[in-house]
Amino acid sequence: THPLSFGMLGMHGLAYANFAMGKTDCIIGLGTRFDDRAVGKVEEFGPDAKVVHIDVDPAEIGKVLATDVPIVGDLKMTLERLLPLINHHDRKAWFSQLDSWRGRHRSLDIPESPESVLPQEVVRAIYEVSGGDARVIADVGQNQMWAAQHFWYEKPRMFFSAGGLGPMGYALPAAMGVKLADDRRDVWCVTGDGGLLINIQEFNTLAAEGINLKVAILNNAHLGMIRQWQEFFYEGRYMGAYLDNPDFAAVAKSFGLHGVGATTREEMNSAIEMAHAHDGPVVLDLHVDQVENVYPMIVPGTGVASVIEDPR
Repeated sequence: THPLSFGMLGMHGLAYANFAMGKTDCIIGLGTRFDDRAVGKVEEFGPDAKVVHIDVDPAEIGKVLATDVPIVGDLKMTLERLLPLINHHDRKAWFSQLDSWRGRHRSLDIPESPESVLPQEVVRAIYEVSGGDARVIADVGQNQMWAAQHFWYEKPRMFFSAGGLGPMGYALPAAMGVKLADDRRDVWCVTGDGGLLINIQEFNTLAAEGINLKVAILNNAHLGMIRQWQEFFYEGRYMGAYLDNPDFAAVAKSFGLHGVGATTREEMNSAIEMAHAHDGPVVLDLHVDQVENVYPMIVPGTGVASVIEDPR
């Protein structure tokens, strides 16, 4: 929520964050690998910017972006040495431009949906109920993007996700590990139905160990990101994306867990409030809109300025 925080950039990053990357004159990469999902078309990612790249691994520097100032070192130690060397400059014009983009491109507004619950609403409800003081472990796919976009992470080590090779099924076992490692905060596993099915046997571990974990299934009856790409890039020729799911709440109960299903907005809000207050593992089967897409979106191979925004 800091006024200079522009959130996530890249393929499903916020529109104004991507516009800023296209026009900036300086990019400072701190431990980032500048992967293709963040950068898009390299030629349009800060084309006029000087690039400062700091990383403990020299192999990461210059791998994607031509680097003007390469620095190999521990981030904390390096920044402690660099920060005293930075002089103040008047950046009011640039800040004004940033505010203008943010005001005109409201990427985090949730559309009205009287007929169905939107998955973005679920993430926002978890944020509100937890007061933002919960660790969120996201799976892979649409749920991952919504969890990154619609929960504001004010503290370090609050969002965990596997952003490399798309390992569906990551969230549930990872969330159990996070909760066991540090029990001081609530931990929410935010997963899609497809990702959960890959590691649903971990319900047995969750029950056996009595781990106080909250599992929110964004159940859209699809491999959501696959369906979205088939809609955008294959003219709606859907193949293998629909999931004929079991009753996840009933499955959770069969493992001895507290399982609750929700299909309406009122049921969803009530279920999340109950899970937050419950002392023990809870599995929420939250039925959300089946064809909701993740916006903004940048088509692979295009640049940060080619943002597709929600048409609603």
